[in-house]
Amino acid sequence: MNLLEIQDLHVEFPTQGGIMHAVDGVSLRVDEGEVLGIVGESGSGKSVTMMALMGLIGSPGKVRAQHLRFAGQDLLGLSDRARRKLVGKDVAMIFQEPTTSLNPCFTIGFQIVETLRLHLNLDKREAGKRAIELLEQVGIPAPASRINSFPHQLSGGMNQRVMIAMAIACNPRLLIADEPTTALDVTIQAQILDLLRGLQKERGMALVLITHNMGVVADMAQRVAVMYAGQVVEQQRVDRLFARPQHPYTEALLAALPERAAPEERLATIAGVVPGVHDRPAGCLFAPRCSYATAHSRAVRPELRPIAGSEAREDGEVRCHYALGDPDRAVLIQRDGPQPVEALP
Repeated sequence: MNLLEIQDLHVEFPTQGGIMHAVDGVSLRVDEGEVLGIVGESGSGKSVTMMALMGLIGSPGKVRAQHLRFAGQDLLGLSDRARRKLVGKDVAMIFQEPTTSLNPCFTIGFQIVETLRLHLNLDKREAGKRAIELLEQVGIPAPASRINSFPHQLSGGMNQRVMIAMAIACNPRLLIADEPTTALDVTIQAQILDLLRGLQKERGMALVLITHNMGVVADMAQRVAVMYAGQVVEQQRVDRLFARPQHPYTEALLAALPERAAPEERLATIAGVVPGVHDRPAGCLFAPRCSYATAHSRAVRPELRPIAGSEAREDGEVRCHYALGDPDRAVLIQRDGPQPVEALP
């Protein structure tokens, strides 16, 4: 059963140079208890997509979609009051930087207690007891004394554990983790990911994991969506995506993994950058960086379509005129005439 359904989501920001299409027609689904990984370079629209779901896009940003449903409810049609009841309780989000997400003026205990009292209507004593239990559950030592600490008195890893405790406080059905280990050292990163994995399995909640780390996706996710320049360019089951990527961008991301590099050779890279307001292509958004680009792909924007050989769209989708698994790919490229990527500085 689909817990979350996003259909044709657009998020736009006006700028002096024109409209910035931060999210451009994104469609995603997340099933009950599923782990979905979302990967892509910075500027691909991963975080903005989830912030639109949470109702965190402020003016002058504009959000529109065909559907933005959670558990059958149309989020775009909810009143602000109804949405506030949902967000933080049934849908929770962990942000990249815990030290800026926590209020420095209040103790961590106060902030967890406020969450519990707001969404679960617990009295102060019950909420305080539950807050200590949550801190213990996320692995904070001596939680009864730590509960009176301010964020600046804790390490980055401890603050991230506090954020996780706040996020799971109301037993959400969907937890969104936005680069939850970015600001942490390697050993703490592993601990936080193990914690999230354990909580997800124990509680049976759905998890959306936004990350740059393909290794984390391979280890934790069941399905993965690859985003580029505000669009989903590929969706597949994670084992299939690593074995047979369908989009040239996914292929390039996997080729850049250190473990796939030949000994004593330079790591593979993707020349260029994600397009912005002024250099957004008319055709395929990846064409300026793609070694398979043709005049056709530079002029015509591809649609998201089922992967060749898939029985249903749910089995996998790709946004490419020349998907790597398409049996007619070589003929199509030859017909359209390959145009090598332009030299980039």
